[in-house]
Amino acid sequence: MRVCHVVGARPNYMKAAPVIRALQQRSEIEQVLAHTGQHYDFNMSDVFFHELEIPAPDINLKVGSGSHAQQTAEIMLRFETVILDRKPDLVLVYGDVNSTVAAALVCAKLGVKVGHVEAGLRSFDRTMPEEVNRVLTDQVADLLFTPSVDGNTNLAREGIAAKKVFLVGNVMIDTLVCMLPKTRGHMPMQLPQRYALVTLHRPSNVDDLDWLRDMLDMLGGAKADLGVVFPVHPRTRQRMSQIKSSFNSNVRLLEALPYLQFLALEQGASLVITDSGGIQEETTFLGIPCLTVRDNTERPITLELGTNELVGRDLKHIASAIERVLDGSTKSIEIPPLWDGHAGERIADVIVGRRRLRCAAGSNSGS
Repeated sequence: MRVCHVVGARPNYMKAAPVIRALQQRSEIEQVLAHTGQHYDFNMSDVFFHELEIPAPDINLKVGSGSHAQQTAEIMLRFETVILDRKPDLVLVYGDVNSTVAAALVCAKLGVKVGHVEAGLRSFDRTMPEEVNRVLTDQVADLLFTPSVDGNTNLAREGIAAKKVFLVGNVMIDTLVCMLPKTRGHMPMQLPQRYALVTLHRPSNVDDLDWLRDMLDMLGGAKADLGVVFPVHPRTRQRMSQIKSSFNSNVRLLEALPYLQFLALEQGASLVITDSGGIQEETTFLGIPCLTVRDNTERPITLELGTNELVGRDLKHIASAIERVLDGSTKSIEIPPLWDGHAGERIADVIVGRRRLRCAAGSNSGS
């Protein structure tokens, strides 16, 4: 059985790694790794293959940046050739980026089975391009691997047959568990005892230049004993070049970091301020308070059980939330079910189990 993994952006690599490793233990599986090139900055892409011990991609579509329509269309055009050439039995797509929906649509048109890892997550906000990608991918997928029970609930509400849906847990946590022991010595700098780790990259935030400038000024005016560490996404850095903002010496702007360095920073942070999806999950597992600069999240379990809090975009509310966390006002938490480091193995079990069932059915029909 030939399985093709499609990765395109930083989170995909961390989600694919445990599945690839688990399938490597199954002799009947041949794997192909297709990198769409949706992210092409070294620290946002190539270095992750090394750190996560993923084999070098067999295919690089070299799509690069562009509008959502341009990027999605270009991936579809180039990935169709991959499917026709490699003839996979199953294509695994990850998360909610343009590569995810583009590859899934190509497979649906060509009659190739698709598995969606991290299926069923919903923000219920169709203004988010990622939400559109999630919904469309789940509609055409043949195997839907959910990270938490809310995913199953959402898929049932949308009419997805229960026999296609598998609650397997969170593959991001698999990677986190695997990488945590390797972070020693990867702290990129000396830091104060208390610091906030900041990541911002969503267009709804960073493309609003007035808000971005005021947000940076607010961070620069934080408590003197609170350091602020901000690894800057390439998109955000480009937007920051268009505005003027003053920083105190406690704000440190960094280039986008390799995963191990970022994880070392995340482990040691007093709090994390982010608009990322995956970081909401990582901070829940690590027990680090997380302030999510959004009005909604597709990961509600991080609110219900974890450390996450939605703070929106109101700067006074964000500043108040920072003060509250630093004053020690945090909620009790627990790690969500099946966030145990074995989601990749459960996905491999489903894939191999279904293959064996088909083989057995074929053998019986021929006897």
